[in-house]
Amino acid sequence: MADIGHRARRILYAAVTEFVATGEPVGSRTLAKKSGLELSPATIRNVLSDLEEGGYLRQPHTSAGRIPTDRAFRLFIDALMEVKALTDDETARIRARFEDLSPGQNVMRETGKLLAELTGNAAVVIAPRADVLTLKQLRFIRTKSRELLAVLVMSNGTVQNRFITTDVEDSEIERVHNLLDDVTEGRTLGDLREFFTRRLATDRVQHDELRRRAFSLADAVVRSATGSGADVVIEGESQLFQQPEFSDASGLRQIVAALGERDRIVGLLDATIAAKGSAIVVGSEAGELGGGQLSLVGASYTDHGRTAGSVAVIGPTRMDYPKVIPLVVATATAMSEFMDREGDRQSEDDDD
Repeated sequence: MADIGHRARRILYAAVTEFVATGEPVGSRTLAKKSGLELSPATIRNVLSDLEEGGYLRQPHTSAGRIPTDRAFRLFIDALMEVKALTDDETARIRARFEDLSPGQNVMRETGKLLAELTGNAAVVIAPRADVLTLKQLRFIRTKSRELLAVLVMSNGTVQNRFITTDVEDSEIERVHNLLDDVTEGRTLGDLREFFTRRLATDRVQHDELRRRAFSLADAVVRSATGSGADVVIEGESQLFQQPEFSDASGLRQIVAALGERDRIVGLLDATIAAKGSAIVVGSEAGELGGGQLSLVGASYTDHGRTAGSVAVIGPTRMDYPKVIPLVVATATAMSEFMDREGDRQSEDDDD
């Protein structure tokens, strides 16, 4: 990406920002008038031609202006753009939304709505991965003769329910609760999965019938809870339908199909965030998602320092990255602070 000179970078920067603002192919005369480059249209036209040969621009029609390619957007993001500072209003809106959340409100949905409102694109919020959630309490309730409802209460206040087939008798359930209370509270589901695997392999547990049944039952519940797919919320989908790139029937079909590929979206965010701490996936870098015309900007949020989930914006490749990136990062930071506060509040409630 270092194969173009300073003047070419200035012109490419101007072409990208103009295209982001208008959605229209950019011509040399437009750049000469509006960009402040102080270069003649002929000079700009020659550089645009060179940039097209280098794979940074494409011309949809012979007489039309040029459109930045994914390669141009990647260079723009990595080396050319200047991230915009959040406005006082944006900072206040993010802070107020998380401070005003009341018990019982869906924090994922409210976060998604906020990010969609701020960016004018669709927002994706991925729930804390099950294996990093800390278990507060596990209880079993009889539902059928050989079926129990397992209720998992997490330290962040969320609750999961799992049905388990078992031959544990009613008279044993309270003793099972007592055994599990000694080993489960305060451990993450991922830690518990490893714990039960180790304990069930020991002779002591295998020769203690009640302990073996209790640990086997809890192991099945934990594996079920951690084996389910990620909980994903998408808000602001309608904003994508209003983008000119997707205004025709073909574009609408691509968006509907892309928003349905939640596992793929989660995989893209997880892989990129794991490698870089944040995610900016541009166009074809996401494969055929949205026909290669969608981009993702994401960041992870934490729960007491441990990566929990992620928030992201999904929009056209022609996204206002300098504006969107800091909004995503600020929202992820606010989400982390909220998770910490909720965890501390739960701990205080437990102590009372």
